[in-house]
Amino acid sequence: MEPKTTSVLAPFMVVLTLTTGLVEAASLLALGPVFTAMQTGNVLFFAFGLAGEGGLSVVAPATSLGAFIAGAVVGARLETRLEADRRRWFILSLVAEAALVGAAAVAVWGVPAVHRAPTGRHLAAVGVLSAAMGIRNVTSLRLQVPDLPTTLVTRAMTALLAGSLLGRDSFLARGTAATARRAASVGAMFAGGLAGALWLHAGLPVAGLLLLAAGTLLAVAAAFVPGPHLHT
Repeated sequence: MEPKTTSVLAPFMVVLTLTTGLVEAASLLALGPVFTAMQTGNVLFFAFGLAGEGGLSVVAPATSLGAFIAGAVVGARLETRLEADRRRWFILSLVAEAALVGAAAVAVWGVPAVHRAPTGRHLAAVGVLSAAMGIRNVTSLRLQVPDLPTTLVTRAMTALLAGSLLGRDSFLARGTAATARRAASVGAMFAGGLAGALWLHAGLPVAGLLLLAAGTLLAVAAAFVPGPHLHT
């Protein structure tokens, strides 16, 4: 039987996964190209840039990696301290993340999208977004909601396929609830990425897309106010 907190948190984590798709659409399609949440891509971008292949700069991925590291360290200390003080650390971490995403929107307010050679303001937004995603990854790790890490879907997709009638892996076939979470994880990331890409394709400002993501984060925080006091 799954812990009660899993069923309580799962819908919130699905929405957070969707916001990751929105943020990554902004960073990849309008600020870099660079990742802010999925740092595996930045490690490779940085390596390719050092090798001088693909026309990739090392500046954007290095900025993102450095800011992500800072965000993860600060997020870990902040959330640990908040929990020790019996504060609602999950809600407060979402508010902090939303504030950073909003700050990134301000940084690129009125600035057009770029597809190569980001300017200083683009890089500032990348750094702030990556710090926010560093906090998010700490939050997700502390919660440990199965199949919903909120910033990547590779494991959820693999488990979904392996545990299905196609894969027939009895070890990964964890029941309908697990299947629903895995499908929701993949679907939410796709939906967020698609919505973000359509927003930018329509010529709407990247700052507006980031404000949408920040507003969604605040909505999740507000919706969880009546929820349980979380412990890790």
